[in-house]
Amino acid sequence: MPDSEPIFLLLPSILSLILFFILIKRKQRRYNLPPGNMGWPFLGESIGYLRPYSATSVGEFMHQHISRYGNIYKSNLFGEKTIVSADAGLNKFILQNEGRLFECSYPRSIGGILGKWSMLVLVGDMHRDMRIISLNFLSNARLRTHLLREVEKHTLLVLNTWKEKCIFSAQDEAKKFTFNLMAKNIMSMDPGHPETEQLKKEYVTFMKGVVSAPLNLPGTAYRKALQSRSTILKFIEKKMEVRIRKMKEGKENLEEDDLLEWVLKHSNLSTEQILDLILSLLFAGHETSSVAITLAIYFLPGCPLAIQQLREEHLEIARAKNQSGETELNWDDYKKMEFTQCVINETLRLGNVVRFLHRKALKDVRYKGYDIPCGWKVLPVIAAVHLDPCLFDRPQLFNPWRWQQNNGSRGAGTTTSSASSSNYFMPFGGGPRLCAGTELAKLEMAVFIHHLVLNYQWELADTDEAFAFPFVDFPKGLPIRVFKS
Repeated sequence: MPDSEPIFLLLPSILSLILFFILIKRKQRRYNLPPGNMGWPFLGESIGYLRPYSATSVGEFMHQHISRYGNIYKSNLFGEKTIVSADAGLNKFILQNEGRLFECSYPRSIGGILGKWSMLVLVGDMHRDMRIISLNFLSNARLRTHLLREVEKHTLLVLNTWKEKCIFSAQDEAKKFTFNLMAKNIMSMDPGHPETEQLKKEYVTFMKGVVSAPLNLPGTAYRKALQSRSTILKFIEKKMEVRIRKMKEGKENLEEDDLLEWVLKHSNLSTEQILDLILSLLFAGHETSSVAITLAIYFLPGCPLAIQQLREEHLEIARAKNQSGETELNWDDYKKMEFTQCVINETLRLGNVVRFLHRKALKDVRYKGYDIPCGWKVLPVIAAVHLDPCLFDRPQLFNPWRWQQNNGSRGAGTTTSSASSSNYFMPFGGGPRLCAGTELAKLEMAVFIHHLVLNYQWELADTDEAFAFPFVDFPKGLPIRVFKS
């Protein structure tokens, strides 16, 4: 009997533990989760989800899951329990309830390489403050005056180097344009200068790591990217030190009207915060815009009517400029590029530069009868909505006329009403985290297209297409052959 005494003493604790687990199980059973498959232990379904596929589709993985489970399903992705949404209404609901029901939640590896103060990973007040800085720098007034002029200047710097019948990578040229533009306006770095070229080289290595598997092992792209990140930050910090010294000595350069100057004068950010802000803006401002421009160059040859209408629109602007004796584009010219905006919208809809977003539920949420448990990852898949045949007629077809009020007057076939579909058109995200560079990105595309269609004709010099890795990229760099108009 004495031997059994410890067992009796432990019995209440054991029973309490069993009761605790029963209650937990019961609580879990209360959730009406969407259907789906959690995949393999630890790995979940991440490998299938991240398998490369054509950027103008949702990919086999998404297609099969939507066909089997519907537009909202559960999975295990990036090591976390996840609700995946291809539902237009839910995606909008998630983005509109940022900070209340959901918050940004990117994988730790992204924060590790972009920095903990990157706008991409920040949440709450700190993200709001960083975003305000970016919006002030990219204000409408600054776009109309300074940035429009800079965009046109850097466009011509690239296009004027193109030779008759030459073959080159359109993707590389677009990246050259956007990188030089951002380097100039963030840190007053001149294109072609040795330090600019060195920074570009480090940045290419950095970008390869951002989109690679997060394996911090010798020789991996991720490890090399971390090393390049360190080099880039040291470079930016040296620039900061020079500026601060000039400011103290009263030797400021009026030509250095850039983001770095603005942040040093008008913010209380720490050195680490400024470094991460500049790195993240260089990343966001360069990568997405260059991919969007490359996609436009890729889609347009397949739609000769669109190129014809673009030329008519831009020839009319050019003729008016000649008659007035002006050479540089102004804001009124930009606002006349109405069909160009249709081409930009259609490029972003079909190409989907940003395919999905990372969010996390801050509390239990119920939507269309399904429960999204607090703490679960939520992935609003923007691309799935943009390619939904219920919202966009023949979604795989490049049809810019779908964005006109008198839909399809010169396009191929009828289209879904632009008013209804545009409610779910979110190429730059939405809600409080709407991309701060939205208007700059559209301006870059419009000005580049303006000078492209006025001065060149082009054709694809090799078979290539946009793939989602899930980042959008052209495996061969989109080789094109150009002819002067």
